[in-house]
Amino acid sequence: MNAGIVGIGKYIPEKALSNSEIEQILDTSDEWIRSRTGIGNRYIAENEETSDLAYKAAQQAIQNAGITAEEVGLIIVATVTQDQNFPSVACQIQERLGISGCGAMDISAACSGFIYGTAIAKQFIESNSYEYILVVGVEKLSKITDWNDRNTAVLFGDGASAAVIGKVSEGRGILAFELGADGTGGKHLYLNPENHISMNGREVFKFAVRQMGESAISVLEKAGLTKGDVDYLVPHQANIRIMEAARERLGLPEEKMSKTIHKYGNTSAASIGISIVDDLAEGKIKDDDIVVLVGFGGGLTWGALALKWGK
Repeated sequence: MNAGIVGIGKYIPEKALSNSEIEQILDTSDEWIRSRTGIGNRYIAENEETSDLAYKAAQQAIQNAGITAEEVGLIIVATVTQDQNFPSVACQIQERLGISGCGAMDISAACSGFIYGTAIAKQFIESNSYEYILVVGVEKLSKITDWNDRNTAVLFGDGASAAVIGKVSEGRGILAFELGADGTGGKHLYLNPENHISMNGREVFKFAVRQMGESAISVLEKAGLTKGDVDYLVPHQANIRIMEAARERLGLPEEKMSKTIHKYGNTSAASIGISIVDDLAEGKIKDDDIVVLVGFGGGLTWGALALKWGK
């Protein structure tokens, strides 16, 4: 039996930060931000840490899966904004969930982290190592954002998503995945000595436009599928122009691509899971749909999943 997503959840902090509010602190405008990124709003965690966001999304995913926390055998948290270097966010939420003795680890693949974590979970589920694995993508990017840098400050928001990975019925679940990285591109997106995000926007944009499309096509080929088989695309919500390039590469109409960037901004490892939760609520993803998840991030990393939705 294949591994698949059997439960999913998200958590968004309470404080919204709109483009009009950013206009008050930076030399920019709502029109400039929207036209170049597609972002209209983002949320900031004021009195919550990364582990708080992760825990709340994890609770929702476990409930959605219809299991108890004690049934989770492994916790994988994808983040680049841990509360501290250690203990890991995974260990912190393990304690808060009241799970005794299960494995727990953090991974660092930036915005590709949710896909990396899910691909790792697939291997353990299909080898019968665990019955259920909790994968969390979470970021508190506000704490590493330079709020004086208009090139990056307008982009990022905080949030968390979580998925329970388990066995699903025959034909459903994760059909194929692709993971990759190009360490030579790390200099284009990194944490500078001031502990702020630094980005060469032009180089990251060129990389992302190329890689998102290539990864989506590659993972379909690995799954024995074609572009015509795709029912829905969930790209990492980084920049609307990058997302549109991936959609056009697959030949999909606009209504078949997830778009939540206007609501939440770029939430890095959390963004794909957050989008799935919203899309399910709106009926955009249905059982037996062929769904492609694709992302890119600092490292530079990339990843893609092709799955047939449903338990």
